[in-house]
Amino acid sequence: MTPPGRDRAVDALRALAILGVVLGHWLVTALVADGGALRAASPLGSMPWLAPVSWMFQTLAVFFMVGGHAATASLASARARGETYGAWLGARLSRLFVPVAAVLTVWAVAAAGLLLGGAPFVTVHTVVKLALSPLWFLLVFAALTAATGWLARLNPLWPLAVVLHVDLVRFGLGGPSWLGWVNLAAGWLVPYTLGAAWTRGELERPRAGWTLLLGGAVAAAVLVGWAGYPASMVGVPGAAVSNLDPPTLAAVAFGLAQCGLALLLREPLRRAMTRPLLRAAVAALNLSAMTVFLWHQTALMATTATGLFAGRLPGLHTVPDGLDWVAWRLMWLPVFVVALGVCRAAFHGWERGPRRRPGRRPGVARVHRGRPDPAGAGAVRDAWGGARER
Repeated sequence: MTPPGRDRAVDALRALAILGVVLGHWLVTALVADGGALRAASPLGSMPWLAPVSWMFQTLAVFFMVGGHAATASLASARARGETYGAWLGARLSRLFVPVAAVLTVWAVAAAGLLLGGAPFVTVHTVVKLALSPLWFLLVFAALTAATGWLARLNPLWPLAVVLHVDLVRFGLGGPSWLGWVNLAAGWLVPYTLGAAWTRGELERPRAGWTLLLGGAVAAAVLVGWAGYPASMVGVPGAAVSNLDPPTLAAVAFGLAQCGLALLLREPLRRAMTRPLLRAAVAALNLSAMTVFLWHQTALMATTATGLFAGRLPGLHTVPDGLDWVAWRLMWLPVFVVALGVCRAAFHGWERGPRRRPGRRPGVARVHRGRPDPAGAGAVRDAWGGARER
């Protein structure tokens, strides 16, 4: 039960971003059985012509834009109710970090058990690093969420200018490589503040979406084609430069194009979300967003480790160096989905939060009856700020 003025396109875009991240990781992350150890590899390293795959599934910019929109709308709603900034922030961050406790606990026990059982250190390091890699996103997202009160009016051109100057000094003038980590904040500030501009009503006309889409796409193409930036929008093991770790100007430009496309898709998504089955599927994914995001790499690791009992399986333990590996990996995707479903069943309770107090009727959510909130801030919220559907 959500407010009648809820913008369900926000839910749809969040769901698409989640699916992009999960499928992207499952398609470009390989664990190669090398003797008695597992090492990380990527099909993008041996098959660079697959770089367009990263263009389709690297959807973090859309995630940050939707997150910025939801956070600024939620903060405005909280202030209208007289809620303090500290109370709003505490509730929001707890929804982010409480589910993390389960992930850290499970992997601390798993790592200790693997080491005590004689597993090679390189294997333990590889699987733990990959399983916990989504946590970097939460740290950046939490920092931006904490600063929402100051970022709500920030023009996206300011962080974009920071990214431009950092890359100019780093790549054009031979500056230190550590300077690139400034872009870890500035790079994701660009789509986050675009979300705030969306909340302010500055991105409602189609012209805004077309400007971002065409301008970002042209800039990214120029940077990749003539400025030497990698074509892949995700990191590739062994590559000299990563567009994502930390974010580069090319990745930010590409993210602007993605955000423009997302803005243009709002009306078609609103029409599509009138279909009950699609609306229910999107709502279910939004309600499990944190669980899916935190555990999808664990599902991959669990499938890979279990598969070792059957030997060295193609597409799961083999070197990702040909189309046969791609075909086998596509066939493994349903198995990853099943493994993720098991993780969801086991750990979704950490995302749901505490049970309702006795006496409240199940299935009923108290809704703020003020001005309709397009981001759903007045209803029961999920971990990313969207209203929960009952």
